[in-house]
Formats: sequence, structure tokens, C-alpha cells
Amino acid sequence: MFSTEMTVRDAVLQYPAASDVFKRLKIDFCCGGNRPIAEAAAERGLQAEAIVAQLTEMKAQAPTAGTAMDWQYMSSRSLIEYVVNKHHRYLREQLPQIAANVARVAHVHGGDQPHLIELLEKFNQLKAELEEHIAKEEDLSFSIILAAEEEPASVTRDEVARTIQELEGEHDGAGTLLKQIRMLTEDFTLPEGACTTYRITYTRLEELESMTFEHVHLENNILFPRYGAA
Repeated sequence: MFSTEMTVRDAVLQYPAASDVFKRLKIDFCCGGNRPIAEAAAERGLQAEAIVAQLTEMKAQAPTAGTAMDWQYMSSRSLIEYVVNKHHRYLREQLPQIAANVARVAHVHGGDQPHLIELLEKFNQLKAELEEHIAKEEDLSFSIILAAEEEPASVTRDEVARTIQELEGEHDGAGTLLKQIRMLTEDFTLPEGACTTYRITYTRLEELESMTFEHVHLENNILFPRYGAA
């Protein structure tokens, strides 16, 4: 089923649990998922053959087929409701809390660790963009996408294509900021003697990255292609 030439995205689409492997290896399976496993592995200094072997073994040892939720077979409306109820809710609840943590760490430790000041700037930019993004999806974009399926006469193909293109652009922007945050924190590596708030901050930032990857994957790789988007 798996090969080094298979794209990361296709591996996750065929076997959703593969996303757990890619998360652990810090391989982007959403915005950057449309490239071969070999290329993604090389960027991280990993052996593609070992990744493929791990995926193959996981699949073979899975207790029953279909245990993991297969997003491809969910209706578009159900998929959108899942994104709103899980991912949008997560962002609304957690972004203010993470923001407070990042600001506190930057205030306390930024004097001798200047990367924390830049981290605060990048996070605040990401927070603003994500909040605007989810509001736009709920207020307008998702309605246009669903109309294309449920009331096709009410929207044009160009309108749907433009809506999806805009959302994908916003996803790319969030992905870039998350990558910059990971670089600034050296893969969320804590300094020696890091305080509890410092530790919580890095843990929550890494969780935010993981949740955003799944959010974008569900839209870019599963929902949007149903409407002619690659």
C-alpha cells in the first residue's frame, strides 16, 4: 500500500492513522503534504524506507479495518460540522490561553532569550489570522461550499473556486507561521531549568500545531477536492 514515492497526503487519505506517524516525525501532511514521502523524509533527515516500513507494519497490525474515522466517507455537511465543533471551538477556547502563556514567558525571560520576543510577535500574528479565518469560514465560506452541493443554482463555479482558493491561501499563511514558530523554539526544545509556565507554553504551542495540521488536512485534502480543488 505504501511506497517512498507516494505523497504524504495520499498516505494519510488511505490510512488516517498515518497522520499520527507524520505528526511524531514533524512531517507536514496538510499544506506541505502533496509531495513524496521520500522528499518529506529527506527534509527532516529521515529514512523514507523506515517510514514506509513503519506505516506498513501499523496497517498490518491494526485490530480491525475502519477502526479510525474515515473522513473521506463523511458528507460535506458532517465534515464541516466536525471542523466547526472540534477545531473552531478548540481555537476559540485555547488561543486566548496560549496567548497569555506566550506573553508571560516573553515578559519574564525575553530579556536574555530574545527569540521569545519574536515568538510572541509570530504567535500574535497567527492568532489574529486564525481568528479571522474561522469567523470567515463560519459566516460565509462554508455556506458557499455547501450551496455548491445542496443548491447548485445559487452559486457559480467561479465563486466556489475563488472561495476555496482564498481559504487555501490562508491555510498556507498559518502553516508558514507555525513553521517559523517551530524554528524559533528549536522544535519546542525547552532550555535547561525551564519553569512550569515555559513548559506549558511549549506544550500548548505544539498541540496547536497538531490541531491546525488536522484542521487544514480535513479541508485541503478531503473537503475541497470534492469541488474541483486539488
